[in-house]
Amino acid sequence: MLTVTTANVNGLRAAVRKGFLGWLAGSPADVICLQEVRAEEDQLPPEARSPDGWHSVFAPSAARGRAGVAVLTRRPPEAVRVGFGSEEFDASGRYLEVDLPGVTVASLYLPSGETGTPRQEEKERFLDAFLPYLTALRERAAAEGREVAVCGDWNIAHHEADLKNWRANRRTAGFLPEERAWLSRVYDPAEGGYTDVVRALHPDQEGPYSWWSYRGRSFDNDTGWRIDLIVTTPGLATRALKAYVERATTHDARWSDHAPVTAVFDTPA
Repeated sequence: MLTVTTANVNGLRAAVRKGFLGWLAGSPADVICLQEVRAEEDQLPPEARSPDGWHSVFAPSAARGRAGVAVLTRRPPEAVRVGFGSEEFDASGRYLEVDLPGVTVASLYLPSGETGTPRQEEKERFLDAFLPYLTALRERAAAEGREVAVCGDWNIAHHEADLKNWRANRRTAGFLPEERAWLSRVYDPAEGGYTDVVRALHPDQEGPYSWWSYRGRSFDNDTGWRIDLIVTTPGLATRALKAYVERATTHDARWSDHAPVTAVFDTPA
């Protein structure tokens, strides 16, 4: 089996103080993709920088204290690549991929955006640059007989079932029509050609949500968004046995405003 988990930690140092390492010690994953690390490696405690039993690779942002992604693997990766060939974004701590036997796994932290601001313009530039790379990555992997899993905080809810209050968020970044149309292109067999594994296994379910605001009682009321995704090439998706959100039992037990999302595949780890 191959078990892959993605988790936006909302600041790894803060997550460590809130219980992240206890969760990590009990994780069955072979690969864990982290987003919003928000720290350089030398700023992390040793147990977070080099956890026992894991090989860790970090891609921090050039803007200290922002973004940052990482990939933890049980076995050493065969190759590591930071960025996707974008002069603007390769040093922004938003994309990192590793090669393991037969599969490339990437950690993605797509910009969140903010409607009507330069942050949304930045997000749009990222989307424009990233989709051609995703398509080329799938094609290259197919030629090499490899599969691909792009895991992370995609910061887009695709359909109404992917966020609780969709009517109130139709003009909110993360649920804008143009963002949702872009994600449809990622899944279009004629273009991106990828599969959303959780949705493929749970086609008729609302959610399961993976992010809840710390404000109010969003978590207690399950007023969330499904924006943390495990997106794979079709061959790997057909081998998915199960996929689920590791939702904390209580608000106080959370170490991030996101919950880990895990998928299990019937393929060698």
